[in-house]
Amino acid sequence: MKNVKVNSDVELKDRLVAINRVTKVTKGGRTFTFAAIVVVGDGNGIIGWGLGKAGEVTAAIAKGVEAAKKNLVKVPVLKGTIPHEMEAHFGGAQVFLRPAAAGTGLVAGGAMRAVLESVGVKDVLAKSKGSSNPHNLVKATIAALSQMRDAYTIAGTRGISMDKVFNG
Repeated sequence: MKNVKVNSDVELKDRLVAINRVTKVTKGGRTFTFAAIVVVGDGNGIIGWGLGKAGEVTAAIAKGVEAAKKNLVKVPVLKGTIPHEMEAHFGGAQVFLRPAAAGTGLVAGGAMRAVLESVGVKDVLAKSKGSSNPHNLVKATIAALSQMRDAYTIAGTRGISMDKVFNG
């Protein structure tokens, strides 16, 4: 994954994907802490995820947002969808993403939906296979999105200009 530097004028919106209450039993009783997984994105191809852990929910979310801002990647979004099909996995979670025609909408569930909405994808068909653990689903979805290449980057690596492709 290639990390991206973001200017301070870019507006990143955060979305809470999942919150986990963790209980530690000690001699003095039970201690509750919270782990929050958060996704941030500008809705225009930049996405990041973070995990925050704290004694209070709001502090865990704030830590997750700060971690997500340090972990941003750039994703090609073409006309509200993704450039091509992609499959990726992380741990037990396996995701499959397929571009869809305009007007189809975001056909994805749970953690994948939060990631795809944050990156700015409007039309996509997505399927989650295997584990439904939100931590692994977020990581697998971002891995799939970060591996995507658009036509301009492929043309650049091949040494072809895009106007040559379109004009013959």
